[in-house]
Amino acid sequence: MISISKLLCGLDAESDGLRYDAATESTEPQIADRYQRRPVVVWNVTKQCNLYCQHCYASADREVAPGELRTAEGKRLLDELAGYGVPVVLFSGGEPLVREDLVELVDYADDRGIRPVLSTNGTLITPETATELREAGLKYAGISVDGMPERNDRFRGREGAFDAAVRGIEATLEAGIKTGLRYTITERNVADLEAVVELLHEIGVDRFCFYHLDYGGRGADISDVDLDPLEKRTAVETLCELTRAYYDRGEAIETLLVGNYADAAFLVEYVAAELGREAATAVYRKLQRNGGDPAGERVADVDYQGNVHLTQFWQGYSLGNVRDRPFSAIWDDEANPLLTRLRERESHLSGRCVDCSYKGICRGGSRLRALAVHGDIDAPDPQCYLTDEEIESPPPIEPASPAG
Repeated sequence: MISISKLLCGLDAESDGLRYDAATESTEPQIADRYQRRPVVVWNVTKQCNLYCQHCYASADREVAPGELRTAEGKRLLDELAGYGVPVVLFSGGEPLVREDLVELVDYADDRGIRPVLSTNGTLITPETATELREAGLKYAGISVDGMPERNDRFRGREGAFDAAVRGIEATLEAGIKTGLRYTITERNVADLEAVVELLHEIGVDRFCFYHLDYGGRGADISDVDLDPLEKRTAVETLCELTRAYYDRGEAIETLLVGNYADAAFLVEYVAAELGREAATAVYRKLQRNGGDPAGERVADVDYQGNVHLTQFWQGYSLGNVRDRPFSAIWDDEANPLLTRLRERESHLSGRCVDCSYKGICRGGSRLRALAVHGDIDAPDPQCYLTDEEIESPPPIEPASPAG
């Protein structure tokens, strides 16, 4: 994730230590006091979902799929993750709230010292459920809304999904759970972006995560509605301007970009033009610490059957299964060629990535999109929108000091 609000406005957040190794600089209570040493783990606790979203990376369906980890197996997994030092578990799906033991699993994760957070479509959250989740220790709920009512409901396959999600948001906020928006930007909904932010901010949401479309699951089937490079650049610039406008009038919102590390380079260029080279240098240094695309390093995924994946979007490839080996043994397996290659990705990049001046903060972007479009894990991210001049010219930052 790239925090626009942190980089452009200096807005502190609870993830500053985890993301930028800047816990001591932040005024917010921190998830971790140092840059993460272990991955955040997304656990897709079920493949079942009450909706049928066009972009679902997990290819969720309305029926229960065979082989879900049972409650006892889930608790053993959480024990392993706690022992390994995983800082955060994101309960996802499908729709995690279809599992009757979700509150029990959240409570167990919290007891084991793992920060439990939730990714949900929000439509099944009632005031009672929200209260139970808060009492169990849930720290954050990310609720997906992909446009105003008509577009959202078409995207998510059910009339009334927007209104039900808003009721879910209101319930989590009322229960005292930190709540944020999850919004995947495509050609079909980009026109609604500002209206959704305004509406949900009025309701009380102050955290907005904007996802670029990744080409996993059903997301690969709609890659043709991904924004083209110019549209993508315009959307990111709109979010920058929106964030600054809210901040300037004293209504700070936390805005984050997810899934395209050309955004990192764009932000450096944007800050240099708007705020100067010194500010751009500070942004560049933070983005260096942020580390680029996290697949295979700072994010891992465990699916509903216990298969471990490089990221939640990359479920077509399994590193192993937690029913057979502990998560730590799978994640630390240096004999896995794909895992090793991802962790050495800069030395294998090809095409325009090789000599890109922003390779140090982008690291080639999404390897999954490169594989999906080019059939080559080392190829350039097809959704890089940087110009040739930006790629070839040195970043507009101050040179590093001799000690730095």
